[in-house]
Amino acid sequence: MIAALCETFGPPENLVLRELPDPLPGPGEVLVAPARVALNFFDTLIIENKYQLKPALPFSPGGEFCGTVLALGAGVEGFAIGQRVAGYCSYGAARSRLVLPAAILTAVPDALSDDQAAGLFITYGTSMYGLQQRAALQPGETLAVLGASGGVGLAAVEIGAAVGAHVIACASSPDKITFAKQYGAHDGVDYASEELKEALKQRTGGKGVDCVYDAIGGDYSEAALRAMAWNGRFLVVGFAAGEIPKMPLNLVLLKGCAILGVYWGEFVKREPRAHSENMAQIFDWTARKILSAHVHAVLPLNEIAKALNMLKERKAQGKIVLSIPQ
Repeated sequence: MIAALCETFGPPENLVLRELPDPLPGPGEVLVAPARVALNFFDTLIIENKYQLKPALPFSPGGEFCGTVLALGAGVEGFAIGQRVAGYCSYGAARSRLVLPAAILTAVPDALSDDQAAGLFITYGTSMYGLQQRAALQPGETLAVLGASGGVGLAAVEIGAAVGAHVIACASSPDKITFAKQYGAHDGVDYASEELKEALKQRTGGKGVDCVYDAIGGDYSEAALRAMAWNGRFLVVGFAAGEIPKMPLNLVLLKGCAILGVYWGEFVKREPRAHSENMAQIFDWTARKILSAHVHAVLPLNEIAKALNMLKERKAQGKIVLSIPQ
């Protein structure tokens, strides 16, 4: 098999392609040939040893995939050779053969393409967990999404619209806001040209936003916190801007709001039943075209550095997917 490997921590250009022996599935495991592997912003961090998850070298990036079952280990039931499956594995998917526990795999409906199914777990899973389990977002509430045109932000826009919230897309250009509106955002704020706090206050008639979904961090976090409504919920999702903000807790007191961490990977481990229910809802919504699972670009595995740099430079609108040679 061929694998994209991180052998030394550093930028995407450090990744190398290697031929490795094909693995064999053990008891309870499945051998999968990934056709598509979706990349995420955290992949740019994990290869530089800047992420909370720190795998031993060498390893492959890529935490979600869609592919075909090649072989079943002893005791595996519910899957068949040749069946299309998708799953989440934290890291290690950017290779042409992958052995995984059967329990983490999901059968892919015929209505979904490989490109769509590969990218449903991390971005949509994170957004569903954040908006449903953490924020308990309700119909009619106002949701502000920072970084609304990126993979995880766009997923939050779509899920927020699906549950009946009024979604304000916050992004760094008018084109990105227009893009987010095509996928369910009702209003937008260009935080490159508008002051975020005042713009959100204005968009909500002075009330403030009920929920902030923040995958950006940096200076935008405090500005969004200052625009929170009473009993608002601020979701800490990530720090694409690079800087982890230090929030003034007096604002939390004065606004009666909550700051909530959204650590989806740990949620999957600790609450597998809730995770499975979330993914069933996401797959159903996508099959019924309520969610788009929009793919920005599909690049071959040998262009993985280019793909990761698109995420690192925040140029992606939607998912970046790798095509894996068979």
